[in-house]
Amino acid sequence: MSMDLAIEIRQNPSFDFTALLPPRDRPQDGVGTREPLDLSVTLRRSQQDRLHITAFRPGERSPRTRIHNAHLEITETAVLRGAARLRSIWRDRLVRHQPTDADGMSDGSFPFAESADLTPMSALSRRLTEELADEGRYLLDNLLDGSSDELRYFRSFLIDTLAGEASLRITFDSDLYLPWPMLAVEPAGSDKDVWDSFLGHRHQVEQTGSPYVPVQAPGTTRSLPVTSLNTDSTLEMVAKAPEVRKLLEERSHLTVRTESETFLDALSGAVFDEDVMYFWCHGHFVENGSPHPHLAVRLSDERQIDADLVLRLRGRFLGLDDARFRPFVLLNACHTGQAAAAPELEHLGKALIRLGADGVLGPQIEIPQVFATEYAYAFLDLYLAGGSTAGEIAQALVRHFAREFHNPLALTYSLHCGIDSRVELAR
Repeated sequence: MSMDLAIEIRQNPSFDFTALLPPRDRPQDGVGTREPLDLSVTLRRSQQDRLHITAFRPGERSPRTRIHNAHLEITETAVLRGAARLRSIWRDRLVRHQPTDADGMSDGSFPFAESADLTPMSALSRRLTEELADEGRYLLDNLLDGSSDELRYFRSFLIDTLAGEASLRITFDSDLYLPWPMLAVEPAGSDKDVWDSFLGHRHQVEQTGSPYVPVQAPGTTRSLPVTSLNTDSTLEMVAKAPEVRKLLEERSHLTVRTESETFLDALSGAVFDEDVMYFWCHGHFVENGSPHPHLAVRLSDERQIDADLVLRLRGRFLGLDDARFRPFVLLNACHTGQAAAAPELEHLGKALIRLGADGVLGPQIEIPQVFATEYAYAFLDLYLAGGSTAGEIAQALVRHFAREFHNPLALTYSLHCGIDSRVELAR
């Protein structure tokens, strides 16, 4: 006698190969969720001085198509040289720009360094911004230049996607730290604006590429964030710095550190339970007897805090169940969004991500102190509210400083991971 058996499918291992997952919407509270990315670009070393690139839009991939990929014809050395050149042009054309009179004599001022609001000189700002957009397009064109079919197809897909009408959430998972927000495309549509050429204006952009970070238990949801101000006391009264400190005091539980010993002692404990770690200090490259100086920051004393030092002090806690280190880090010091001079050297931001930081944001060039404090105040004001992610805020600030201040310097801030980072507050 035949009978129908009840069948319940508990697991379907082939599902990912036969169907595409529908887009996920973030719930209103956003707790415990990560929005799907719109575009993932991976740049890897494939062999000595050679590079391989892939890109895909998760919602558009089907089982019958390969991920877009190509071997680049440009060398790694040439890419790094082009990135360094672009950063130098931004520094020299903006931060160090000096107006001249009819006789070619400088008036001794540095307008881009002396004020964050460039409205009185908007014509000059726009002219220089157009030049920088051309340089950003030039670097991206060189990166993707080549004659092979796979490279031509890849270039067409990536440029069309980056230049499309939609604003995307993009991760560049890259072995090379490039100034992605400062790269540019020719925007689609007839109503073209120079600001909309830059990737950092068009899209939310993060750079990844660090090793897998340790899995940590979720932190306690609290009514006020826990923050720290790690600073050089000589900078406490510079520009808008007092207002930034007041903001942190009023909107969070704040710890102020001015000496490296205090900071390193805190870093050496298993539990470093801060939501935001803000550095307002000096960042510079330190000569070390090799052709490649390394990046370090310095508080009020002379001790250099670099990637190897923080890894030595905190590396022993990696993987321990009772350890915690998950701050969002704002490194508001010169060059801190930039990698070390050579790709094989460690980078401070990358080291903090490796230890478990939820994201690191910092400038890629020598940044004027006036602008740095304006940017810090605007970013922290939004981030501490807990309603927006770091990726949303970084893009919003690029647009804010462009629209209100005619100032492109917000594009120099680079987000290492953290596109989804946000403060989770008790409602």
